[in-house]
Amino acid sequence: MLLTPGPTPVPEFVRKAMADITIHHRTPEFEAIFAQTRELLFELFGMDEVVMLASSGSGAMEACVTNLTHKKALTISSGKFGERFGKICKAFDIAYTEITNEWNTPVSVEAVVEAVKNDSEIDAIFIQLCESAGGLRHPVEEIAQEVKKINKDIMIIADGITAIGVEKIDTTNLDAVITGSQKALMLPPGLAIIGLSNAAVSKIETKARGFYFNLATEIKKQKTNTTAWTAATTLIIGLKEILVYIKENVGFDNLFKSTALRAEATLEALKAIGFEIYPKVPAKAMTTVYTEQSNQIRKILKTKYNVNIAGGQDHLSGKIFRINHMGLVEDFEAAWVVNAIELTLDELNIRTFDGTANRVFVEKMFKA
Repeated sequence: MLLTPGPTPVPEFVRKAMADITIHHRTPEFEAIFAQTRELLFELFGMDEVVMLASSGSGAMEACVTNLTHKKALTISSGKFGERFGKICKAFDIAYTEITNEWNTPVSVEAVVEAVKNDSEIDAIFIQLCESAGGLRHPVEEIAQEVKKINKDIMIIADGITAIGVEKIDTTNLDAVITGSQKALMLPPGLAIIGLSNAAVSKIETKARGFYFNLATEIKKQKTNTTAWTAATTLIIGLKEILVYIKENVGFDNLFKSTALRAEATLEALKAIGFEIYPKVPAKAMTTVYTEQSNQIRKILKTKYNVNIAGGQDHLSGKIFRINHMGLVEDFEAAWVVNAIELTLDELNIRTFDGTANRVFVEKMFKA
């Protein structure tokens, strides 16, 4: 049972669709698939333009940094992926300033507003919607609203790699939102998607940068239902299948509601058996708890209960574990996970098993 926060399990019907004959990307057949996929992405993102890139999410992060920062970037770092925006700026010798917090602490609206007011050179802000290193949620929408009051031309770029497909994002004041195929979209890694505002498109077209990640080139091509370079045909076929399935059989809003409920039920179940929730503001994509027994718990879960969850990185290695809620996770799977965790605590002589976790989960999930 794969419940790590990416890659997520690929549904069988998607695997079957991707296993069909290969389609050349410069054909009317593929252009029709591309067009349908784009329309579904417009609905998912709720933005003015969408671009698909044959890369991981980090490629989309690089494209946004290089194409949307013309003067100076402000990067927000509360984890490994927030750090990455700063590293990209450094790699391209782009001026930037960084606001850094501990990995369990979201940035405050006030800190960002102060940084913008004190530095008129800042023309792009880079932040995670969900920082998956610690499973926290930044107040991105509130930040964007306040920054736009100061200067509407400052670009707000949000890494939504573990947020798109998990919750409804208010993109009113966002200029770019990034996601990757291997998270809530339930595909293999290798496809990145960027939702863009009209303001972002205009800025990109005035001073586009790069070659492969030149977004002006991609926007122009993708408006005609093709790509500038070789398309990730198999992944785009899979993306169309999963988006059609969600729209017709689940509904995007229903998916967001069930994911939020499952996340809350899991969080309350783990709190009920003594765990400390790590992030001060938990994201809905995953539940993250702090425990010095993380490695022992994860090992028993995998070898005895067939549950594969993620640990921590860098200074949090062996100190946290993270349970995924992205994608079409079944309720009975999530219930089994918290039950298995409580059984594991009993085996480690930490807490006697009495079924509390499963009871709390079921009550929150089905009696909410």
